Amino acid sequence: MTKPIPALDPLIPANAGERSSGPHARFRQLWNLLFLGLRKVGVDARSFYGAVGIFLVVGAVIALGATLGFAELAEYVLGGSTQAFDVSILQWFHAHQNKTFTGLMVEVTYLGTGTVVMMIVIIVALFLWHTEHKHSARLLLAATAGNILLNGALKLVYHRPRPTVFAWQTTAVSSSFPSGHAMSATVVYGTVAYLVMRLQKHRWARVLTLVCTVLLILLICITRLYLGVHYPSDVIGGIIVGLGWASFCMVTLEASLALARRRAPREVIEERRAPAEAATETI
Repeated sequence: MTKPIPALDPLIPANAGERSSGPHARFRQLWNLLFLGLRKVGVDARSFYGAVGIFLVVGAVIALGATLGFAELAEYVLGGSTQAFDVSILQWFHAHQNKTFTGLMVEVTYLGTGTVVMMIVIIVALFLWHTEHKHSARLLLAATAGNILLNGALKLVYHRPRPTVFAWQTTAVSSSFPSGHAMSATVVYGTVAYLVMRLQKHRWARVLTLVCTVLLILLICITRLYLGVHYPSDVIGGIIVGLGWASFCMVTLEASLALARRRAPREVIEERRAPAEAATETI
């Protein structure tokens, strides 16, 4: 059985003695070299600011990877290569619709609309600001604003018509690719979950938060397919861009907090992560 690929953490050394063959081994070796390189640069950095810069570079790499993945998907979408797949998935959802389930999907899809998302952002940002987590509040606002601008720009560029496989079960505006609901859910709920997990002391609580967030995002995305207002490729594209943007914002927050603590540690004491669990604590 092939061992899992090491976590994306430049501070975790690669397992140099691990042996296997095939494409997975080559892929793992590539990541091993990357992690070792980042670790060496981090250790050898002569200044604190150089180390912070490394984290920013990692964030930029993640964003670049997401950008390239989205561009590749967009090329297939514009070329019509995904159309047969998109239509077949929508037809499957249409064949399994019923009145009760449709009503539930309509309610759930509202969790990804602009009004609901903005209300959540405002409430969470106010809470973070008044509990002295001002950097976190700024991150959430910046991530949300960037998501709105990025999604609007991408829709204007690609201007893909919405599907007409069956009659829509809800209202929808603007073009189809990428899905605004998928992007908003990924960025906003993902960022909120990340900020909550930073403040949670127990591993089981962080895992539960992560699992619930992933399920919520996936459910919102599925509603867009069930209701007939998006193709699957629209949703996948929205998730890819959302993950890239949210990841970049998260890494930027960690770097900015590191700088802030060095310059004025007393002003950002409340922004510290929750203490790690004791080794003997059981989940």
